[in-house]
This record gives sequence, structure tokens and C-alpha cells, in this order.
Amino acid sequence: MKLEFFDILIICAYLASTVVIGLVLKKRAQKSKNSYMLGGNQLPWYLLGLSNASGMFDISGTVWLVTILFVYGVKSIWLPWLWPVFNQIFLMVFLSMWLRRSNVSTGAEWIGTRFGFKKSARLSHIIVVIFALILGLGYLAYGFIGLGKFVMIFIPWDFTSQFIPFDIPMEYVPHFYGIIFTCFAIFYSLLGGMMSIVWADVIQYIIMAISSIVIAALAMMALSENQLIVPDGWASPFFGWNLNLDWTGIINEVNIKIKEDGFSLFSILFMMMIFKGVLVSLAGPAPTYDMQKILSTKSEREAALMSGSVSLILMPIRYLMIAGFAILGLLYYDKLNLMVADRLDFEQILPSAINEFVPVGFLGLLLAGLLAAFMSTFAGTLNAAQAYIVNDIYLKYINPDADNLKIKSINYIAGLLMVSISIVLGFFAKDVNDVLQWIVGGLYGSYVAANVLKWYWWRFNGNGFFFGMVGGLIPALTFRFIFPGILDLYTFPLMLLISIVACIIGTYMAPPVSDDVLKAFYKNVRPWGFWKPIHDKVIAEDPDFKVNGNFKKDMFNVTIGIIWQTSLVILPIYLVLMKALPFSITIVITIITSIILKKTWFDKLPKEKPVQSNE
Repeated sequence: MKLEFFDILIICAYLASTVVIGLVLKKRAQKSKNSYMLGGNQLPWYLLGLSNASGMFDISGTVWLVTILFVYGVKSIWLPWLWPVFNQIFLMVFLSMWLRRSNVSTGAEWIGTRFGFKKSARLSHIIVVIFALILGLGYLAYGFIGLGKFVMIFIPWDFTSQFIPFDIPMEYVPHFYGIIFTCFAIFYSLLGGMMSIVWADVIQYIIMAISSIVIAALAMMALSENQLIVPDGWASPFFGWNLNLDWTGIINEVNIKIKEDGFSLFSILFMMMIFKGVLVSLAGPAPTYDMQKILSTKSEREAALMSGSVSLILMPIRYLMIAGFAILGLLYYDKLNLMVADRLDFEQILPSAINEFVPVGFLGLLLAGLLAAFMSTFAGTLNAAQAYIVNDIYLKYINPDADNLKIKSINYIAGLLMVSISIVLGFFAKDVNDVLQWIVGGLYGSYVAANVLKWYWWRFNGNGFFFGMVGGLIPALTFRFIFPGILDLYTFPLMLLISIVACIIGTYMAPPVSDDVLKAFYKNVRPWGFWKPIHDKVIAEDPDFKVNGNFKKDMFNVTIGIIWQTSLVILPIYLVLMKALPFSITIVITIITSIILKKTWFDKLPKEKPVQSNE
């Protein structure tokens, strides 16, 4: 075990700070349901943006991103579009403002503003809650596995087993470590709610920013003294029909990894990612911590600024670290320990590189930051799941008149229940990538059809939403067994088709939503899309109402925004690689797109007063 006393001291200091944050903010969080779930809508957008970015700087995602940069080189910048990472641009440009105008506490509560409160709306409300909880469990299991695999590198089981009075099979050691460190995340998130999560995230981001700069500097120093041996095309973001990366004679095992991932036909993969990614982005945020941060902002303007700040805060710093570790891993591959249970595991590149190359002192700082990253994602997801259980199940169907004391108790019970179930699910997952592919390929795919139509088609009703979500969730939960070995992304078109058919059938099986609900929603949220019948009725009552004619402008800003965001990803990679020409070209692209967005997006944001609190 490489950890020295000073490293352990830094890690303990961080863990102690999370406990203090939870205790200090406990009283403020328990003032009301709104204070606990949304911080009372008093947190400034830049803190929420930093917190949101910090929550995305998770261990499991970082493990995956280091692995794919190691394997696929600069072409790996496109693979996060599986998520899709550019959904933040759609949120920045228009969807965060639409969502915040709704003035609700959760995505399920939003259903009432769109579909009313009759039987079909209640069904759609229930299915959103079910989806949110399944997605939350997936995220919790995903982070839980990543944390455990990460920690076991630094605290070998040979050392820990001396103090444990029972035997644990090696394949379950990551789960044991995951349980231990999960307890800290549970503590501060359950006690302090959204405020506690945001302030813990601020500390985590500062730690990660310092660590990222140090790792990038170490990699650049190592690269100046050693030759980087990689396949032709590794350092280019461009690709043809096939991936055409041949690791033969360099690291032969990487060819096996590429084959197992199923990414060889890169053009087809890329087209599928764009097709699915645009639809997922148009659907709006999934009901997780990202949505809760948007709903926690003071106004629609601050919601847009918060979403826009995420890419700027997250990408450059995160990719300094990712590029640094990938380069160190490539330069000193023969020194890395990538064997887990007699199997070569490329997801061990990040923790093994940390163990091998990070100096004492900075090792403790970096480990504290990465542990914080796990706890940030875990706590944010847990907070969102609690909001659904308390707000959309307990207060809606069981005890609408519950006082603050009962709400506090149910919050605690809901949090502990979600954590317990996610730990059980974690035992059945193969690895980080396996859970990731299921989340982005399966669950996010099931969400698309119903959640695109809810924003842009007036005739769509709660019945159609319910049938569409069920029509997506069933394939998402079963296709892995029906089509074993096939990448989830490739079954997305079939899942989408089933869900669209279910949406349309369900919609026309029930009457339209009442005019009063639709007019109120249209006047408040002001979406563009297929709303003409409702628009005509609103204009008849209020001739001064101004239609949202920003579709072309929004799509232009989305396109420029995606280019801007991608340049923020490439920039730190070429900086660490010390490639002057590509770095200079990327800086020029970043500056040009930033100037355009300043004129066409930032300067056009609304200047209105804050909308009311989500009480």
C-alpha cells in the first residue's frame, strides 16, 4: 500500500469536512420540503453550476473516460456522445428555461402542469416516478462499483483482510469497499439536503482542479522525456468508416478490448450516437440530480446560465486529468497492474496509474478529490430519488398533510432504502462499462419518445405518455436478455419504434388534455413546436401574447454550442500531448464559438425578475 501518513491525513480531513457540512446545514435543510430538496431556491447559479459539474466529475465516469482515451486516442472525444454529453447545450439554450418556468419540485410533479390531474395524468405521474427510481438505482450502482474498484488499488485486500473477521471472494471486494465509503455520502446528503450537497461539491471541485493540473503537469514532464508509441491515427479526432486503430506489436490486448466494446464500425456508431443523442437531448433532462439543480435555481435566466456554466467548468479541468492519466498509462504501461481476479481489466488504468505515478501528498489530495467525486454523484442522485419518493409518493398518495418531522423521517427512510437496493444491484453488475451501457443505451433510450412529444405536440396526453414510457421501459429492461452481446445503442431504433407506436396508440385512446391545462402550460412555459390549436385559443383570449419564435435561433445556438463544448474537450488533450498546431486551431475555434454564443445566446437571455420559490 503506497498511502503514507500524510495522504491518509488529507483523506480523513476531507471525510471529516463532509460530516461537518451535514451537521452545520442540517437545521437550515429541515426548515421545509423546499429547503431540503431545492435549497429554498436561494443558491446562486454559479454555485449550482459548479455543483452540477462537480457531480458529473465522478469516479466511474473518469475511470471510463481514461480507459477510452487510452484505447481510442483523441477519437474517444466522440464516445461520451453515447450519454449524450451535449444534452447540456440543449439545456443551456432553451430547455432549462422551459423547465424552470414550470415552477415545480420534481419531474413527476411537472406532469400535472402538462397533463392535468385526471386518471391518465395520474398514470403518467406514476410511470415517471418508477422511471426516476430505476434510473436512480442504476446510477447509484454504477458509482458504487466504480468506487470499489478504485479503492481496492490503494487499500489492497491483503492488508484489509487482516482486520475483517470473515472471508470475501475477490470479485466482491470492490462492493465491500463501496459500502464503507458510501456511508459518508449517505450521512451528509441525508442530513443537509441540497445545500449540503452543493457546498460539499464546491470543496470537491477545488480539490479536483488542483489535482488535475498536477496530473497534467506530471504527464507533460514524462512525455518530454519519453516517446509516446501509439497506432497511426490515435492522435487525430477524425475517422473513416472503420475505426482503423491497430495496436498489434504495441499493446496487443487493446485490439481485444476494441472488439469486445463493439466500436469498430465507428461511422455507424457515430451516426447512431447523433440520432439518439439529439432525441434524448430534445426530451429534456432525465429525472436525476441534473434536473434537481435546474429546479433549484432562482429564475429561468439563472437556470440557463447554470446549465451553460457546466461545460465551461467541467470539461477543461476534467480532461486535463483524463489526458494526464491516459498518457502516463501509455508511457509506463509495463508498470501498471491491470489484473483483477486473473483477468486483464483496462478499467484499472486510472487507479493503477495513480498508485504508480502520483507523489506523496498529492496522492492523498487526489484520492480525497476522487472519493469526493463519487460522493458528489452519489449524494446528488440520492437527493433526487428521495425527492420522488417523498414528494411524489408519500405526500401525494399516502400522507398529504404530513408535518416537517414526518417528512424528515420519510426522507431518511427513502434514502436508506434506495442505497440498500442499489448495493444489491451492484452485486449483479459485471463492471462499470456494463452498467454505463445499460443506462445510456437502455434506460435513456426508453425515455426518449414520450418525453420529446410532451414538449412539442399539443395533442399528446397523459395516457400517451404512460403507454409510451411503458413501451420504452419494457424493451430497456428485457432487450439485454433477448439480444445478448449486442450493444444497447444498436437496439435503440427498435426500442424507439415500439415506444412511438405506444405513444400514438395511447394518445388517441383518450381525449385531449383540457384546454385550460394546455393554455396555462403554453402561456407559462412558452415552448415552440406543434402547438397551433392551443396558440390560436390563447391569442383569442390574450391578443398581446407573444409566441416563441426562437426555433431557428435555438437550433443555431445548439449547433454552435456543441462545437464550443467539443473544443473545450479537445483543448486540454492537445495541451497535455504538447501538439502546438492542433492546440492552436482548437483555441481559435473555442474563441470564435464563444464570441458567437455571447451575441446570439447570452445577450438574448431574459432579464426578468426571479420566478417564485417552489414551495
